[in-house]
Amino acid sequence: MELKWLEDFVAVAETFSFSRAADTRHVTQSALSRRIKQLEAWLGATLISRATVPAELTPAGNNFLPVAREAIRTFYTSREMLQPVAEQGMIRLAALHTLTVTFFPNWLRCLEVEISGLRTSLIPDRGGIEANLTALIDGEADFFLTYAHRDVAFHLDRERFDFLTIGSDKVIPVSAPELRIRGQAVPGTGLLERAMAERLTVPYLSYGFSSFFGVALQRLFAARPSFLRRTVHENTISAGLKTLALTGSGLCWLPESLVENELRSGSLVQAARADDWTLDLQIRLYRALENSSSATDTFWRAAQAVAARSRQAGDQPS
Repeated sequence: MELKWLEDFVAVAETFSFSRAADTRHVTQSALSRRIKQLEAWLGATLISRATVPAELTPAGNNFLPVAREAIRTFYTSREMLQPVAEQGMIRLAALHTLTVTFFPNWLRCLEVEISGLRTSLIPDRGGIEANLTALIDGEADFFLTYAHRDVAFHLDRERFDFLTIGSDKVIPVSAPELRIRGQAVPGTGLLERAMAERLTVPYLSYGFSSFFGVALQRLFAARPSFLRRTVHENTISAGLKTLALTGSGLCWLPESLVENELRSGSLVQAARADDWTLDLQIRLYRALENSSSATDTFWRAAQAVAARSRQAGDQPS
C-alpha cells in the first residue's frame, strides 16, 4: 500500500471526477485510475462507482474516506516530528540516475562556491517521469534534477512550479565495435544506416516506455524512417544499458556525457553517421514554489548564478 494511493482516492472524493483529480495530482488520468484500482485491490473493496457521472463513492468508499484522510494526516505529522534537527536546512534533490553520475558532482562543486556549508541529499531515481515528479509534488524533495526535451511534456503548472535550465547533453546511438547479427560480425560504426539499407534486425537495448528516455526515443523513432529492431533487454537506468552495450549485447542510446571515455577508447562507437539520430537535451532544475524556504531560495539563487556563468562561458544554452 502506498501513500499516494490514499491521496489519489481523497482527490477523487473531493472533486467527484477522475480527470479533475488527475489534474490536481499532476498525473495522467490513466495513471490515477490505475493507482485507485491498486488501492481497491489491496483493500479488497470497490471504493468508487465507475457507473455514475460525476464519480460517486460506494458505501465502502464513504466508510474508508475518513480513514484515508486521517492516515495521510498522521503520516505527514509523524514525518515532521521525526525529522532530526540536524536535517533542517538540508537540500533534498530528486534526480535522474544518470545525472547523479555525470552532471551532479561538478555542478555541486560550483554551488559550494556560492553557498558556504551547503548540505545536500539525493533521492534515488524512481525509474519513471511521474514517479520522480511525485517526489517534488509531494514535498519529499525540494528540487528535481532532470533532462528535458521538447517532445516530452511535464505538464506542470507554471504558477506552482518553476524551472531553471542549468546544462545540456546529448543522447546518441552507440554500440560495441562489433555486433553479431544473423550469425555474422557487423561493424558498430554506422550500424543504423547499414541496418536500414540491408533490412537487418538489430538487437536493441531499450529504456521501456515509462522512463524519460523511453518516451523521448519513441518520439524520435516515430518521426524517422524506422529500422528493424528486436528488444533483447530493458532497463530504465542508462548505466545498466551501457554495461550491456560494452559486452556487444546490442544497440542503445546513451547520454554522451556517460560514454565520453568509452568513445575515446574505442570500446563503444557511434552507431549512426547522421546527427538526426541524436537527441539534444536540456538539463533542468525544477522546484515547487509552495514549498519554498530560506534555504531553498538561497539554493535557487546560487543555481541561477552558476547557470549564468555557464552561459557566459558558452557551456549551456540560453
